[in-house]
Amino acid sequence: ILLAGVLKGQELIENARVKDAANIINGTAAAYNSYIDRYGRLPGDDGPTVQTLQNRGGSWSTVTTAGDNDGVIEITAGQTFTAQGEQVPFWQHLRAAGFIKGDPATSDLSALPRHPWGGLVGVTFSAVQGRPAQRLLVCMRDVPGKGAVALDRQLDDGVPNTGTLRATAGAAQTPNNTPVPNNVYNEAQIYTICQEI
Repeated sequence: ILLAGVLKGQELIENARVKDAANIINGTAAAYNSYIDRYGRLPGDDGPTVQTLQNRGGSWSTVTTAGDNDGVIEITAGQTFTAQGEQVPFWQHLRAAGFIKGDPATSDLSALPRHPWGGLVGVTFSAVQGRPAQRLLVCMRDVPGKGAVALDRQLDDGVPNTGTLRATAGAAQTPNNTPVPNNVYNEAQIYTICQEI
């Protein structure tokens, strides 16, 4: 009975992690779209100067980065889990606008959120994981196989190489175009998953 209770408890914890991760993905997409509705600009690309943003007052006064305001969120696949490109401004702008939690002044790599399994959350504007064209993607690295397949089933089609949520095998991977072997998740593997926004 005790063993059954422990196993059930572990299952409940894992289900809660999957739900939290799905909320991060869906919340980021909702925040992105709400930002566009409110400001008519893209988070991360908004600017063109820090002073322009700080002049909005309130939590905006602590923002330390601006985008170039050219209508494109410039974050390559290699910059997905780094503080390069317009990655830090993306998260700062969403926080300053109040669409996601956190301190808008947070910069460098610490500006990127963490998902329930402890890995980084980042965004990229790239054609990766077999997508035919560049897309804005929210990505999570270091997701255990059980979590990846559960997220894919909850948010998409449950298949790692098709649909709007796709995967790249390997820990701390940047999203790339290497397909998951046999087009099947391996629960013992670690994945980077990306969902289209």
